[in-house]
Order: sequence, then C-alpha cells, then structure tokens
Amino acid sequence: MTALLSVDSSVDTPRVDEITVDADGVRLSGLVARPRHTAPGAVVVAIHGGGMRAGYFDSQARPGMSLLTLGAELGYTVLALDRPGYGLSAGRFPEGRNLAEQAVIMDAALTGFARENQVGEGFFLVAHSYGGKLALSTAALRGPGRDLLGLDISGLGREYADDVRHLPGPGRRGEWHRHWGALRFYPPGAFRLSRPLVAPVPLRESAEAAGWPSRYPGIAARVEVPVRFTFAEQERWWRRDEPALADLTALLGTDRVTVDRQPDAGHNISLGWAARTYHLRALAFLEECLLAREAVVPGGRTRAARN
Repeated sequence: MTALLSVDSSVDTPRVDEITVDADGVRLSGLVARPRHTAPGAVVVAIHGGGMRAGYFDSQARPGMSLLTLGAELGYTVLALDRPGYGLSAGRFPEGRNLAEQAVIMDAALTGFARENQVGEGFFLVAHSYGGKLALSTAALRGPGRDLLGLDISGLGREYADDVRHLPGPGRRGEWHRHWGALRFYPPGAFRLSRPLVAPVPLRESAEAAGWPSRYPGIAARVEVPVRFTFAEQERWWRRDEPALADLTALLGTDRVTVDRQPDAGHNISLGWAARTYHLRALAFLEECLLAREAVVPGGRTRAARN
C-alpha cells in the first residue's frame, strides 16, 4: 500500500500534550488531546500493549494516523496512558504489576482524571493486545456504571496461536513478524519512528502471560458493557477461527459483542496504513454506545439499550 487518505495539515489540528494522572498515589504518564472548541462528548482512554508505550496511539508516520488527534477533532478527549510498569511508573514498579494490580491502578486513574477534567458521557476504552486484557479487567472491576461506555479491543483473543515462549519478555524480544506482519502494511519511516515507543516488558507482566486462557472466563463474565474485538488480516498471536471466536464472545457478561477484521494490517494496527481506518471504526463504535445510552423510555428518561 502506498497511499493514505489525504488529510489537510492546514486544519487547526488539536494539540497532543504530555500529562501525568494521579491513580490514588501512583503517578501515570501519558499523552492527551482535547477538543479545541467544545467540551468533550466523552473520554477515549487508549491502553497500549506489551513492550510499547502510550505513543503507540499517536503515530507520526503520516498525518491522520494518530488516534489522539482524530478523536479530539471529532469532539472527544483522548487520554493515552503508560500502563503501570511503563513510563513514569517504571521506576516505582521495576518488575511491573500483575494484571489484577494494574486494573486497580487503571480504575483509580479514571477516577482521578474525572476529578480534574470534564469527561462528558464517561469513558470509552480503546486497547491493544495486553492493553485489551487490562481494559477487560478494568471493566470487570469498575462494573456497568454509566461512566463506562464500552471497550474497543484490537490484537487480543482468548487462545494463543503459538507457544507463549515466543512472546516478548525479559531477555526475549519476541518474534518480529508476529508483531508487524508484512512490510507493505506500514508507511516508510514507521519502524524508525516507533523505536522511542518500545519499552521492556516487565517481569511480572510477562510471567503471567501463559495463564490468560484460564483467567479470561472469570474476567469476561463480569464485563457488562458493549465490547468490540478487531483482528488484523495478519494477526498471528491469537486464534481467530470460528470456534475460538465463539468461545471468546460467549463468555462475556454482555450480549452486545462485535467481532471485526481489519484488512491490510498486522498486529500493530495503529502504527500502519490501516490506523486511520481502524480508529474511525473504533470511534464509530463509541458513537453506537452513546446512541444506545440515549434510547428514550417512557417518561423521557434514558437507559442503556441491550439489543
């Protein structure tokens, strides 16, 4: 692929700023973009995968590829956080945190951000790979309250498609082709620009990877908000055959589940040519979640709809 939908760089593009969020005493670093001329309709919280940082969602390879600027242009605040054990918190947690501990911290980060910022209709989590595990765990912990609108997860299933020893971790870089897929999926310069985003996978995070298939059912059963899963054309970490997908979706505590496939993409969708397409689809799912919230019931009140 050699072209991307043209984006007019002369438009007043929202600014991306560094931010620090207090999560009940734990300081998480990250990036934030806000609508320039309106209060946010909601907050999109972007959660990166293993071995990456928050900038995964702010690709600079081509205009239009950043989820942060796109979301802000469409009227949302977009908050991309470095997960516990990455960025600012890496010094405090040199071995990282396990999934349950990260969920407690992420839940506190959402509460802390809401204390200091307008959040509109609430939070919508866009998560990649390991970040999807954290998004599901945070939703299970936070419950179906009205401030959590839904989850959009890419690069995550239940059953691994390969031996977990091939995953990145301490002393292991992981297998390049499984992370990226075909070179044609990425614009020139994408790999050079992604180098500052790469970070070591913390020991505690890596050590529990093998247990995800058995841990998923207990987490999924407590997720009651809408969920959308996306698998790249060359997703090579996760099984995505029909029995695997049926298992993945049936275990969730919500009946609003969508599974999509993203053509022309490898595992790291948000760093490739398909980034803008995927981000638009994720934000469209957010719009669907908001629309469901606005379903009018007798008396003029609103309630969340379950289709």
